[in-house]
Amino acid sequence: MARLFKDPKQISAYKDRRFSGSDRDFQEKLRESSTVYVGNLSFYTTEEQMYEVFSRCGDIKKIIMGLDKNSKTPCGFGFVLFYTREDTEDAVKYVSGTILDDRPIRVDFDWGFENGRQWGRGRSGGQVRDEYRTDYDPGRGGYGKLVQKELESRRLVEYTDSSVLGAISSYPTSFQTPRYSAAQGSHGGSHRGSRDGGRKRHREQETISADAVMRSADREPRPEKNPRFREKGDSDEEEAGKP
Repeated sequence: MARLFKDPKQISAYKDRRFSGSDRDFQEKLRESSTVYVGNLSFYTTEEQMYEVFSRCGDIKKIIMGLDKNSKTPCGFGFVLFYTREDTEDAVKYVSGTILDDRPIRVDFDWGFENGRQWGRGRSGGQVRDEYRTDYDPGRGGYGKLVQKELESRRLVEYTDSSVLGAISSYPTSFQTPRYSAAQGSHGGSHRGSRDGGRKRHREQETISADAVMRSADREPRPEKNPRFREKGDSDEEEAGKP
């Protein structure tokens, strides 16, 4: 029956895989450390909110917010460093399970913060739990990363299919043969008819101009005869107008 209960020698059931020592060394660190790990935070929780909650347990030395290593934005966890071990134990005892930003946060003993632990360890940059999460959590970016990728790929396929169908439906399926009037002819078309008509009008204008020149030439007055000179066949009677 004793196996059904938690081992009292283990302060935390969580084991950091990046801890270089043994399990015994890890447990020793947890008993001596004045750092707590805070999980299940909302992506929108700020450092000021963290300070307001944990400062009730004692003086805070430093607060580190966990960040997405790609976007450099909060990704749902953090570390709180106290000055004394007593304050650390109070934080685990009284703050764990507290509602912060409408979420029950988890507070656990930590073996000590080191530079580099502020980054998420998931493939997408955030926490590992948000990689495979299938539920919808608005406080942690909606669905998990894998589900989001699947949804985005489906939307892309649907958008591509709808675009192709729209392009096919807008393409003309029949062509209308241009109609010509009887005056244009079946082969001449409007362009040829207008071109031949222009040539015909030009020839008519040239003929009219030539006729006008001939008529104007006929209307020109003949030069008067000089009375001092007589041409052959001229007589005084013709000058006087007699018969």
